Amino acid sequence: MTLTPMNPASAATEAVVPAPALRRPPYLRVEWVDEPTGAVGYLVVDSLVGGMATGGTRMRAGCTVDEVADLARGMSNKTAAFDLPVGGAKGGIDFDPKDPRALDVLTRFCEAMRPFLDRYWVTAEDLGVSQSTIDTVFARLGMRQSYHAAIERSADPGATADRVRDGLHAMAPGGDLGDVIGGYGVAQACLAAARVRGWAVDGTAVAIQGVGTMGGGAAFYLHEAGARVVAVADARGTLFDADGLDVPHLLAMRDGFGEIDRAALPARVAQLPRDAVLAVDCDILVPAAVSYAITAENCAVVEASVVVEAANAPTTVDAELDLTARGIAVVPDFIANAGAVAWAWWLLLGEVGDDYRDSFDKLGAQMHAKVSALLAGWTPNAGPLRWTAADRSAGRTAAPIVIP
Repeated sequence: MTLTPMNPASAATEAVVPAPALRRPPYLRVEWVDEPTGAVGYLVVDSLVGGMATGGTRMRAGCTVDEVADLARGMSNKTAAFDLPVGGAKGGIDFDPKDPRALDVLTRFCEAMRPFLDRYWVTAEDLGVSQSTIDTVFARLGMRQSYHAAIERSADPGATADRVRDGLHAMAPGGDLGDVIGGYGVAQACLAAARVRGWAVDGTAVAIQGVGTMGGGAAFYLHEAGARVVAVADARGTLFDADGLDVPHLLAMRDGFGEIDRAALPARVAQLPRDAVLAVDCDILVPAAVSYAITAENCAVVEASVVVEAANAPTTVDAELDLTARGIAVVPDFIANAGAVAWAWWLLLGEVGDDYRDSFDKLGAQMHAKVSALLAGWTPNAGPLRWTAADRSAGRTAAPIVIP
């Protein structure tokens, strides 16, 4: 295991406008190698605020340290954007999550990261790792839950653990609150964009790449709000219906990896290649699958007026500049998909509980305010929306977190 600490005091301060300057180095990088399988894992702590950082753990074949560092930086942006008293981090493992050894690999990774997970790093689900899977790992290791580091800092760890458990498993329309809150936030970002553009909800067409936790939740709540979800894509391809898909039916046919069973598709649903979702004629495109899905090579096919980033870092820098030049607004991931991390910390801090309506109201109000502020009056000449919502995390400090 290799540790590379950085000195945050020597980090350069990033410019806010007109464009981000050179990026400061992360606070810490850790590389780990799993002896039984050869899998390589990484922890990148981009920033510590109040002595802590937060960010999920992903698993996918081909995961790199640069990818994890990029995602950790995005977590710093998320926590800053929502004024959370914590910094940003990310874990990643280069391994196939469908491999039968994946759970043991994740367990050994978390065991190796135990010093960080005990005191500094709060993690959760991410691409290839469900919340139930990572909670199983934490139970194996004798820790309360994946929010362990924060829970153990609280005045009453037992009561905090109970509050977190009750909140995560509170029933909401669409499933357990902890599973759907992120997708609800993305849906609210889309609805806010539609409102700013003056589109009627029932006339707004949305295409969604990915129907896992985030994409599936967004699809569900957009459908519930009356928007027309015309396309969804999973690893097997794109499903399209110009009149609107029966989203609840499709979601009910997903397997554990977020792939939809094609056996019971209505005849009117067209089956297209996987990447066809990017070219669908729609108002809003929601990339909710993998990082770097929209690139300089494929962004010319995007027909949507607005891209709402539900995945972490789904659009490359070059692609975002190209889309902006064409007048396509890209609502950045550290706003659009930050609902899950914001809600988790509201739950930890006791600002919300197990009534989903309180959580939906709080997140909906904040998401509408932030997206509306970004889009109102925006023109392509101002550059990408990401620049307007530029990184506010450099130099953030706070006293140690007080959790009731």
